[in-house]
Amino acid sequence: MPPKLQKLKSNAAARSSIVKAMAHPSRLLIMESLMHGEHCVSELTEMAGCDVTTLSKHLAVMKRAGLLVSEKRGLNVYYQIACPCFAEFFRCIDLISSTQETRMRCAC
Repeated sequence: MPPKLQKLKSNAAARSSIVKAMAHPSRLLIMESLMHGEHCVSELTEMAGCDVTTLSKHLAVMKRAGLLVSEKRGLNVYYQIACPCFAEFFRCIDLISSTQETRMRCAC
């Protein structure tokens, strides 16, 4: 396999693992919430409407993929988005997913 094709496949696999880590409505909700600032686990549990165990599993998947960073302060763990450019990424997704009548051209 040519080196360029091998690099493309490697990049595709890495990107796929990140997209898969977001590919759940609760995880997207968590990302959306964190775009407005950091939150502790109890706040995210309330926002996501799930139990702590389920939320912890979602957070672990997202953290392993490099989407989130966390910081323990006292008894609480606070999460934030690892890369601030996700707001732009979500804006592009929203443009793509809008209906044909309201679809706008991406301004990227």
